[in-house]
Amino acid sequence: MAKVQVGLVQMSCTSNKQENLDKAIGKIRDAAAQGAQVVCLQELFTSLYFCDEEDYDNFRLAEPVPGPSTDALSKVAEELNVVIVASLFEKRAEGLYHNTTAVLDADGTYLGKYRKMHIPDDPGFYEKFYFTPGDLGYKVFKTSYAKIGVLICWDQWYPEAARITALMGADFLVYPTAIGWATTQDERTNIEQYGAWQTIQRSHAVANGVPVVSVNRVGREAGIEFWGGSFVANPFGTILYQAPHDEETLKIVELDLSKSDRYRTHWPFLRDRRIDSYSQITKRYIDED
Repeated sequence: MAKVQVGLVQMSCTSNKQENLDKAIGKIRDAAAQGAQVVCLQELFTSLYFCDEEDYDNFRLAEPVPGPSTDALSKVAEELNVVIVASLFEKRAEGLYHNTTAVLDADGTYLGKYRKMHIPDDPGFYEKFYFTPGDLGYKVFKTSYAKIGVLICWDQWYPEAARITALMGADFLVYPTAIGWATTQDERTNIEQYGAWQTIQRSHAVANGVPVVSVNRVGREAGIEFWGGSFVANPFGTILYQAPHDEETLKIVELDLSKSDRYRTHWPFLRDRRIDSYSQITKRYIDED
């Protein structure tokens, strides 16, 4: 399919898990009514962003994947004939947890999951306390409408992750995200941080010749003002849509997947890759002898 209608759900969350799930399902219904074929939800949409603190009680928020949330979303996907990209807190086993995104096909089939590979540990983002790094590798999901490459939040900053996922045949990349500003920061710092965040993802679109869809949460939680700003970039990094920073948004954006061939032909970065010269990329750092 050359064109696909992608819905972005940018929303705020509460401490009530069922309430957040119901809210997301309502927005999926709204997106489908507006013509969405693929609906992308933000990172960890069923709860507040609990990683702002290290609290053992928060592990109670986790669930199996597949599990209750994917079961509920699968029914909605089948009913509405939409693909759903859903980020969840996965309990894999006793004491073993992941930051995971599940993909449900338009007939309700659970296609599989991607586990977040890059786990941050920063003030207000203590994810290493909760999440084991992903061990499924990078993933592309062949859905009814497109081959979707899924990465998660902190993965956004790593060109290696985007490159590998694109090389696996992704038609476009989706980044469910939970990122924001410290409420104590000045406006200049805020602008610089958001600009860097968007720029690095637009660069993945350019380098790989694929659209990028980034879906962030919004609202104030603890000491973080989640900056929203969800956006879609075309295969050359041009912004097709950018959400506001301070309000919930539902937006349907059309992706013309046929444009990747044109951009890749005129800007043949994949053709000219010197794969024979990249062995050092697997080193942590290249020290001088």
